[in-house]
Formats: sequence, C-alpha cells, structure tokens
Amino acid sequence: MEGLARSKEVVVNVKCESVYPERHEGKERRDSLVMAYKTLGVVFGGLVTSPLYYSCIAIRAHDHGEGGTFALYSLLCRHLNIGILPSNHLPFNSTKHLQNTSLLARFFQTSLLARRLLLFVAILGTCMLIGDGILTPTISVLSAIDGLRAPFPSVTKSLVETLSAVVLIVLFLLQKFGTSRVSFLFSPIMGAWTLSTPLVGIYSIIHHYPSVFKALSPHYIFHFFWRNGKSGRLLLGGTVLCITGSEAMFTDLGHFNEKSIRIAFLFTIYPSLVLTYAGQTAYLIKHPNDHDDGFYKFIPTPVYWPIFVIATSAEVVASQSLISATFSVIKQSVVLDYFPRVKVVHTSNNKEGEVYSPEVNYILMVLCVAVILIFGDGKDIGNAFGVVVSLVMLITTILLTLVMIMIWRTPAMLVALYFVVFFVMEGVYVSAVFTKFAEGGWIPFVISFILAFIMFGWFYARQRKIDYEITHKITFARLEELSAERSVQRVPGLCFFYSNIQDGLTPILGHYIKNMKSLHKVTIFTTLRYLLVPKVAPHERIVIKKSNLKGVYCCVIQYGYADALDLEGDHFVDQVINSLTQHIQNSPENLSFESQTIEETSNLEEARCAGIVHVRGKTRFYIGLNCGWFDKIVLSFYEIMHSNCRSGLPALGVPPQQGIEVGMLYEA
Repeated sequence: MEGLARSKEVVVNVKCESVYPERHEGKERRDSLVMAYKTLGVVFGGLVTSPLYYSCIAIRAHDHGEGGTFALYSLLCRHLNIGILPSNHLPFNSTKHLQNTSLLARFFQTSLLARRLLLFVAILGTCMLIGDGILTPTISVLSAIDGLRAPFPSVTKSLVETLSAVVLIVLFLLQKFGTSRVSFLFSPIMGAWTLSTPLVGIYSIIHHYPSVFKALSPHYIFHFFWRNGKSGRLLLGGTVLCITGSEAMFTDLGHFNEKSIRIAFLFTIYPSLVLTYAGQTAYLIKHPNDHDDGFYKFIPTPVYWPIFVIATSAEVVASQSLISATFSVIKQSVVLDYFPRVKVVHTSNNKEGEVYSPEVNYILMVLCVAVILIFGDGKDIGNAFGVVVSLVMLITTILLTLVMIMIWRTPAMLVALYFVVFFVMEGVYVSAVFTKFAEGGWIPFVISFILAFIMFGWFYARQRKIDYEITHKITFARLEELSAERSVQRVPGLCFFYSNIQDGLTPILGHYIKNMKSLHKVTIFTTLRYLLVPKVAPHERIVIKKSNLKGVYCCVIQYGYADALDLEGDHFVDQVINSLTQHIQNSPENLSFESQTIEETSNLEEARCAGIVHVRGKTRFYIGLNCGWFDKIVLSFYEIMHSNCRSGLPALGVPPQQGIEVGMLYEA
C-alpha cells in the first residue's frame, strides 16, 4: 500500500508539472538566482578582488557538472578512451571505433607517449591548482591585514603575519559547515564589495579622467607593445593578479551550476571589474607616483573607512574560491585513484559536487600558515601566485582546445581563432611571470613537484598492484578446484570478498583459502568500480553476475567521481541482497525451475542470518634486491602513504567487527 501511495504521489506530481509547466520553470529560475547569489561568496571571491572566456566558453566544457583540469581530462578519456587508467576503471562500451574519431583522436589512441604527456599535463594543472589553494588564502589574507599599516604605522610586520595566521585558521575552521553555509555567510560581504567599488570607480572616472574608456580599444594595446617592446611584455607580470580567480571559476562548477555562474559573472562581476579598474586607472593617470598603493589612495576620504572594512573582509573571503576548488579537485583525484584516500564529506543533500575533506582542509591550513611565517614578504608570494594562475589558465586552454577538436567537433576556423587568441594572451603572461622565478616564482613549482610525486607514486604503484593481480588472478575453474579439496569447508554465513579486478578473482582469495581452509556458503566477490564519468544512474549502480559454483556471485558497485559512496552498513547489505534476489528471480535458468529460485533465495537469507563478514586484502610490496632504484624509491614511498591513508571499507560504512583484513605480499 505504501509503495502504491508513493507511485500515485509521483503520478500526481508529474501531472501537476505537465499541467503547470510555468511553476516548474519559475522554481528553476528562482533556484538559479539564489545559487547565483551564493556564487559571490565562493566562485568570484578571488576574481572580483583581483578573461571573460572562462564564463562563456570554458564553463561549457564541464563533465556532467564537474569542472577543472582533471574533469577535462576525464571528459577526453571517457569519450575517446585515450587515458592510461587500468581497465577496471573504464566505463562499459567506452571504446570508440577508430574510424569514427578525428585524426587527432586516433593519434592519441595509438600513441602511448601522447597519452602519457596528456596525463602529465592534467596532473600538472591539478597540482598547480592545489598550490593555488595554498597561495590564494595566504596572499589574500596577508594583503588585507597589511592594510592596517597605512592608517596605523605602529603595526609591525610581525603583528601583521600573526594576525593573518589567526584569520586563516578561523577561515579553515569554517569549512566544515559546507560551501552552501559558508557562501551565504560570505556572499553579503562580496555583494557589498561588488557594488561599492564600481561606485567609487565611477566617481574617480568622472573626477579624474572621463575618457579613460578609450583604454578598452585594441589600438592602445598594440601601441603599448609596439612602443615598449620586450619591457612591455615583462610589465604584464605586474598585472597578472588582476585576472586571478578565473582559474577557480571553472573548478568551482561542481559546487554550483553553469547558469548561476554565468548570471553572476555577466550581470555583476564583469561590470564591477571594468568600472573598478577603470576608476583606478583614471586616478593613476593623474597621480602616476601612487602606483604602489593605488587602490586605497583612489578611495575618497569620506568613504575611506567603510571601504577599508569592506575591502579587508572581501580579501579574506577571496580565499574561499580556491579552497572549494581544491576540495573538488582532490576528490576527483581520489576516486580516480590518482591520490591517496582521504575522507570526503558531502555537505549538501541536493548538490553532490559540494564536498569537504577534513584532512585536506587542515593540511592546507598548516601550509598556508607556514607560507606566511616563512615567506612573509607579500611580493614573493605575489610572484609565486602569478606563476600558478597563468599556468593553470594556459593548461585549461590546451585541454579545452583538445575537447573542441575531438569531442565537440568545432569547425577548425573557430578552434584556431580561440586557440591563437587565448594561447598567445596567456602565453605572454606566462613568459612575463617566469622572469620572477628567482623572486618567489619557484615556490609553486616546489609545491607542485611534491604533489605530482605523490600523485604519480600513488598511481604508479596502484597500476603495479593491478597488473600483479591480473597476472596472478584466480579463475573460477581454479576456485572450483580449491573448494573441492577435502580440507576446505563451506562454512555458514554471508561473505563480501573485495577485489580490485573484475575479469577473474584477486590472488588474495587463493592465499585466504589455503590458509583458512574455508569458504562461506554464500560468497559475494565485490568490486568497487569508479568510472570515468561523474555520475552513474541508480539502476546501473549494482551489477550482479552468477558463477558456476553454488553460492558464489560477483557484484560490481559502480560509481562516478561526482557520486557519493552513500552505501552504509546494513543499507549497503540490503541494496546488494535486493539486487542479488532480483537477479536470481530473473535469471533465465531459474525461470523454468521455481524450486531452484526458492532454494537460492532461501540460502541467501539463511546465510545472512548466520552472520555477515567483509574480507579485504591488506597487500604490500615485497621490495627485493632485484628491484631497480626507481621501483625502490617510488614503491617504498607508496607503502608509507598506503599505511597512513584511509581504508576503502569505511567508505561503505562497514562495521569494524564485521571486517577482516588478509595480509599478502606482492612481489615488486
């Protein structure tokens, strides 16, 4: 009756929506406007306090709502099968026929070197963005607090650094409340900033130089470079901070949506930026010697302190865009097995891309405070910041160009126009900021190198483990031989035996049976399968396959990188058993023999009542004398990470008393 009532309710809702479509559309518009308001406190925090194509072009290249360099990489892999992920990570029917793909796609599909280079570019972009998540909060908060030294000369540099560290700690402690709550707290601040600075800009334009908008003409851009030559290009390094935040806009897409970001950018952010920078430019034309502190000096005296308070608050809030983006990109990397497992918390019931990671949050907090205390000079941090921003944007442009060519099939003329314009523009910025490499520009490369080594080491070792398991896998024929031995008993109970491979069984199974001399009457070999897609449809989440051995089944739980592992404890067991029961009842061989269906379902329920156990392998590499120096370094580092990261089972909410770990050494 309850199910019937629910179905009637669904029918009524569908009818209402079909009869009154304007209600549904109106609600959707209201939701988009509310979400656009929220974006002010997160997505545009960095951009509005520091190119248009991120909002109008790049944001279209999302992977089912997820943005960022890694989302672009997974989008390419999912459509064209040009990644180097292991086979158990690839979605069903993902391989495209070579004759249906472009020439460039065929090149990537046939060249391992090209695929590795593509992976390197994606990892570099990801590491640079994480480095951005360290530098953005640091320079934003430090710049805000440093503003106290102008009105209060007695404030020392050490005090500024201490206050900045305290503010950063408070900012990171707020992250556990989730992006939605934080954005509602921060958005009024950014809204006040977005509205107040253009008003000051308009005043400055009228008062100092009304014809400043001539600067928007390309004529003056070409004239500037023609007149200044190489020195003009180098001067761009000092203006790169004006476009910071653009790189985070795309990555923060998973926390909001495409429409809300476009609304906020086109109708508030972009006009605010143009008027604010035009006002500062108008002031500097009349006062060229005030360029060191041009912002606060162009503020009229009567509104100085209100603007100072808003500006200081806004600079602190500006950090949020990269913090949220870092959570997103770390989560994508974890579920695609490119990063050690960390806890990922979904802080929204209706927005699965809104995530928070406690470990990542506190590591970022420690690193940000360390950067302030070690590199207290805002100039060095600013140079490092410029390198990160320009490189992330350049990498996004490269990956987006590949998406245009190989997936969107955009006309060659439009692709060339896009690539030439933005690659040249961003390439000039990159060449300009690289001249500051010795003056702080090396900082992001050190951070990125460490992160890249972590990601590559983890991925390389996971690949080696999977290769070993595929080479030494247990076939079902071998399982029948093992279970038929007299010393092996079929014991009561239901066992979930976890495996990393699907085409066969993990070698840990043979190790387990030989030592335990037993196999449960109902054994479900379970594989967690992360696909190169953001989300998996509910009806495709659990895939069941029956083996020839009585009471032995295979279960694949499929997840995309934007899905939440919300299967917890008994709920997880219930879902698998329900799927297994449906599989037994719908099996063609059981349709003719009702007694067999009853027997299998009865055995399943009896095994569940007898007790449930979850078995997983705790594998380690045996690094012998025959290993090369590269394997010794990388695999030893992996073992350190693996022993200190989270287990895969807690993600499913498996009770500790039901879990068993079987140790085994894999020969490297």
